[in-house]
Amino acid sequence: MTAHPRASRSPGLRFEVAPDLEAMSRRAAALIESALRRKPALLLCAAAGSSPARTYELLGERASQDPALFRRLRVIKVDEWGGLNLADPATCESDLRTRLLVPLRIAPDRYQGFDSQPADPPRECERISQWLARNGPIDLCVLGVGANGHLAMNEPARALCPGPHIAQLAPGSLQHPMLAVSNAKPAYGLTLGLRDILQSRKILLLAGGERKRAVLERLRQPRLTPLFPASFLWLHPDTIVLSDEKAEGGLS
Repeated sequence: MTAHPRASRSPGLRFEVAPDLEAMSRRAAALIESALRRKPALLLCAAAGSSPARTYELLGERASQDPALFRRLRVIKVDEWGGLNLADPATCESDLRTRLLVPLRIAPDRYQGFDSQPADPPRECERISQWLARNGPIDLCVLGVGANGHLAMNEPARALCPGPHIAQLAPGSLQHPMLAVSNAKPAYGLTLGLRDILQSRKILLLAGGERKRAVLERLRQPRLTPLFPASFLWLHPDTIVLSDEKAEGGLS
């Protein structure tokens, strides 16, 4: 028997809890595939890291069976570590290329993302902003969430930037597991802003494992504050928060 996620709806967010990480990832992959079948030229905003890793792997398996399904899919990278060489194994670029872009055979003309070492970072942010204005809005945004509530590299602050911007990384973000494979450390972040994310037609937030329990508990409280960027998901009309039993910890 297949175990299905159980769902609960709050006024601004829909929470689904799967039995384990595998079931959570399969549910996420199914949602992405369903959206892609409705719109073959879907614009997918993709986060790197461990939260969506198994989901991307499942999509790669699906692409090997039905490559035509992904033939028109477009992808935009949500953020990047600024100051690292783009080929550094710690970059979001390397992670997405390995887990998503190559397995799904995403051609260069169907992919967009921040350069990790731009000569002019503000101009690079403007380039991404203009690209999104021409090609957006995002149809489906896949995100993880940090322990401090950051979305992409939108860190807790007194005020949040709406569009693509240079981010001052929090100390916790500089300890991200992705960076353990590099001898270099990022000098800053480059990220889409909260406006870009909230203009997505659909948002899928993945949060698995015990480490995400506290942030999910806080996210369930509808209190908007820039000191907890994930709280702004309460403003979005179609967001699914997918977690597993370890992350849920009896919260539902």
